[in-house]
This record gives sequence, C-alpha cells and structure tokens, in this order.
Amino acid sequence: MITKLHQRILLSSLLVLLSSCSSIRLNPFASDSAELSGVPANATEFVCEGKGRFHVRMLNNGNDAWLIYPDHEVNLPKSGGDNRYSSGVITLVINGAETTLNDGEKIAYTNCKPQEKIKQ
Repeated sequence: MITKLHQRILLSSLLVLLSSCSSIRLNPFASDSAELSGVPANATEFVCEGKGRFHVRMLNNGNDAWLIYPDHEVNLPKSGGDNRYSSGVITLVINGAETTLNDGEKIAYTNCKPQEKIKQ
C-alpha cells in the first residue's frame, strides 16, 4: 500500500529524473530561438518630448490602434475623428509630429514624432 509520503517521494524522484534529461522540457513556454529585439513588427515608433516613446500598430483598416508599451499592450478603438483612438481612459491622437498620448494622470506624451515604420 502506497502512503502519501511514498507518493510524494516517488513524484519528487520522477521530477528530478525528468529534469536531468536534456531532451525533456518541464517548461512548455521555453524556446530555442533567440529573443527578438523589443521593437514590434509592423509598428510605428513614436518618440516624444521628454524622451518618451511608444509603438502603434494599426489594425482593422485603421479602426483600431494597437498601443504597445514596453510592458503591455492595449487596443484603442477609433473614437470621434479620423485620428482619435480611445479606450475611455487612454486617448491617442495621431497628428503627425503633434501626436499625443494620455493615459489618465500617469502618462502624458506630447509632440510625438513618428519614426520609420519597422517591417520584420
């Protein structure tokens, strides 16, 4: 009869044995490929006053702006005019070198200039 202690020892032993095999991955999210740079494909980088920067990828025939921050991404549907995108809290107004991004009181980027579009 196998007790709980025996089950734990057996499970621990199996995990140790599996982790020692180089052909078996315990992490299903691991990758052999080299990590890409932080620049997203098919996105336009905006460089703003005060050295702020962010990326935008246009989706759905220009009806959505995919705002790409360094640590997360947000979809902004078109609202109002042709160049205004908003989620209610975050508002992006794309107007050439006068592009602005407001994220509540935390982030306020002004005079953002689009850089050359990155294609990968």
